[in-house]
Amino acid sequence: MSGPNSTSSLIASGQFVVRIGPFSIRIHSAISSVQQGILELYSDYAILPPDTFCDFYVRLIQPAGVRRFFRKQVLFAFDQFIPFKPLPYAQAFPFFEWGLNWCISGYSHRFLIVHAAVVERNGKALILPGAPGSGKSTLCAALINNGWRLLSDELTLVDRATGYVVPVPRPVSLKNESISLVADTFPFCQFSPVVHDTLKGSVCLMKPPTDSVSAADQTALPCLVVFPKYQAESSLSLSAVPKAEAFMRLADLSFNYSVLGAQGFETMGGLVNSCQAYDFIYDGDFNQASDLFVQLLDDVR
Repeated sequence: MSGPNSTSSLIASGQFVVRIGPFSIRIHSAISSVQQGILELYSDYAILPPDTFCDFYVRLIQPAGVRRFFRKQVLFAFDQFIPFKPLPYAQAFPFFEWGLNWCISGYSHRFLIVHAAVVERNGKALILPGAPGSGKSTLCAALINNGWRLLSDELTLVDRATGYVVPVPRPVSLKNESISLVADTFPFCQFSPVVHDTLKGSVCLMKPPTDSVSAADQTALPCLVVFPKYQAESSLSLSAVPKAEAFMRLADLSFNYSVLGAQGFETMGGLVNSCQAYDFIYDGDFNQASDLFVQLLDDVR
């Protein structure tokens, strides 16, 4: 990435285009917290020429009128469309991340997209689906600090043509108690400032590992689906999930399964057939979880 002043200028003028996995994103904002977040957490990404064709053009802007000065707010714009109500100004950088998730999940139908973290080891993908609060992002953050490659902490993209998982590595979103847990466990990682009082509670973003960003063009074979659930003071538990049940649960967590129709059914079927699926309860022992997942992946032929 170029120097901080030139990068901020590019973002402020709408000339900043960054490559994130299979997507080219144009980011336009005069808001300093957005510029600083991009500078700090996207410093390892490839910056593209300003005239590059972009998959998404996103802006973080202030609304007109008195809210530019009193109880300041921020809007997220996709092309010329403003899909959400404004949020408090302090939430501008997390709003960028949430808005970009919405763009990718709503407009990238060459992929089957599942709400799931996904990491990789030896070319094999471990998919961690889960509703908010299941602990998938916390577990994902721990795994990528324990030798796993980050493919995504929110959106698992399954290529409809090949059945492989396509990486879209971005900052890992942490919430509430998981922020201090991950920060204390991995103090060498880089984090954004904590933003409080959002709809998700307190939120913070962790910079993705450089190696994961550099390898964003390397797809992975889906081999393992683990539905995690954090449960304090519980024994580690692993139980197999029948393929038919795994199919239905993954379809329920997919953003575009129904949009894709028969193609969604076919792609989801291929994904489930290529994977072993498990329910997994853990109490925060990340090393034990990682060792277990390595063993499960080693057993996959």
